[in-house]
Amino acid sequence: MYGAGAGDDAERTAFRKTEKKYKLYYEDNSKSSKKKKQPKQVDLSEVLDFKSISESYKRKAELPAGVVPVNWEFDRPIFRLENRAGFYFILGALTLEEQCKWIRESLMTFPQPPNRTNHNVIYGPISNLFVEVKQGKVLVEEERSDNGLDSESSASVSNGDAYRWKFYEEEIARSKGKTCKSVSASVLLRKLRWSTLGLQFDWSKRNYDVSLPHNEIPNALCQLAKRMAKPAMPIGEEFRPEAAIVNYFGLGDTLGGHLDDMEADWSKPIVSMSLGCKAIFLLGGKSKQDEPLAMFLRSGDVVLMAGEARECFHGVPRIFIDAENAEITPLELQFSQEDDRCFLDYIRTSRININIRQVF
Repeated sequence: MYGAGAGDDAERTAFRKTEKKYKLYYEDNSKSSKKKKQPKQVDLSEVLDFKSISESYKRKAELPAGVVPVNWEFDRPIFRLENRAGFYFILGALTLEEQCKWIRESLMTFPQPPNRTNHNVIYGPISNLFVEVKQGKVLVEEERSDNGLDSESSASVSNGDAYRWKFYEEEIARSKGKTCKSVSASVLLRKLRWSTLGLQFDWSKRNYDVSLPHNEIPNALCQLAKRMAKPAMPIGEEFRPEAAIVNYFGLGDTLGGHLDDMEADWSKPIVSMSLGCKAIFLLGGKSKQDEPLAMFLRSGDVVLMAGEARECFHGVPRIFIDAENAEITPLELQFSQEDDRCFLDYIRTSRININIRQVF
């Protein structure tokens, strides 16, 4: 899971070459450092666009070679790929209201302890990060005392040694001087890369650790995942959501080619939901030497990967945050109220992916 190849050989694979083709690079403005960096143009003509494919299919009943429609009791178009058995693309599967709900949950609830995030290693479990962002707080490291929390600080987090981290108002944090390490809550949010729901995944051991404290996946998310998983499920069986990994992408962030291979039964799908800015998704083969297919993922799209598709390398080399390509205008309108300003500021330059798994 999330393992990328190393060394020169990895750089020469077909998958890696395609990653580099679509990755964000900037024009060289070395002669004028004051100019805003401009992204290099990239040829997107070979990227599968299921939105355009669906519209064309409705008008002309024509599909590109290898793309097959799936008849199911959904009110959204579903397609599969002939040469990637077990892969399903559900176009616009989530309503706008559902997208907004899970964006809010991904930022406010899913990073909450006992769920683990990439910040745990340095800062320990952090509570109410999104609330601290809205309040402009700063996380400060300081030595423990026996007097409890300072009255000036908010929630404390601990990394298990002689020091702890506490949130303070920005002015108070500044008064503590440069001797104390500090990081603003807004920076922590931007550096949030993943959180885990349900059974917790141990990244150091690359397996699920059932002994780690965890909460059940929220029932609403379970029911949604069960409904979405149906086209890829073996006949007569129901999907059991037991774990989920939430990935957070900002400008320039990528997810290298990898396999999701730590679950016991690969006949059960991974249910992958896209939220926020549009991205390019690469679906390769069983080897990184296999040429991957590139496709657009928009907010509300759902991808299912089961069976043979679970053995295919896949990744995300690019997200788009510019107004022309991000395609998030409906979300911007939905988050137009003042109370939603922080959600709007975040999602304008970000993508969130919730992928739900049956572990056993």
